[in-house]
Amino acid sequence: MVYDSNEIERITEIAIKIANQRNKKICSVDKSNVLEVSQLWRDTVLNITSKDKNISLSNMYVDNAAMQLVRDPGQFDVILTSNLFGDILSDLAAMLTGSIGMLPSASLNNNGPGVFEPVHGSAPDIAGKNIANPIAMLLSASMMLKIGLNEEEAAENLETAIDKVLSKGFRTADLADGSTEVLSCSEIGDKIIDEI
Repeated sequence: MVYDSNEIERITEIAIKIANQRNKKICSVDKSNVLEVSQLWRDTVLNITSKDKNISLSNMYVDNAAMQLVRDPGQFDVILTSNLFGDILSDLAAMLTGSIGMLPSASLNNNGPGVFEPVHGSAPDIAGKNIANPIAMLLSASMMLKIGLNEEEAAENLETAIDKVLSKGFRTADLADGSTEVLSCSEIGDKIIDEI
């Protein structure tokens, strides 16, 4: 966990950009009561966010953030944190949706759209079995359209199609609850394409 102020400033600027497209709320997650690098993190984030009067900044220790994600996930809009804490919290957040196959993620930079992929990565253990949940990848594509390429309408169309398929009761096996129709990866993909 080695960070310099330039790296923290860079990711904070990206968080501000995203927050300004959403509800203008950033929760910076650190462990500044224990880790020296987190003290630098908190000070730097405060310094950068204070320049944008539209942004509402809160700070939270990572252990409390984990608890709050389970207790009341709706209180968060944009979570700004280090790679280590983000990796842990994203897996926890995935289970709030019912499956790690539901969450998109992005590694953003200042030059270009960034890298967009499901939180779960490539899932090599189920490769070739047609059982993966494609929704995280599709939502990652939506994030790419929205954040990386400024194609808001295309992103909304994709998200709406996903919502319609889920509302009709179609699921991959990871989301099955006994009252839904279980489809393969490609079948769910086809349903989403049909809605678009």
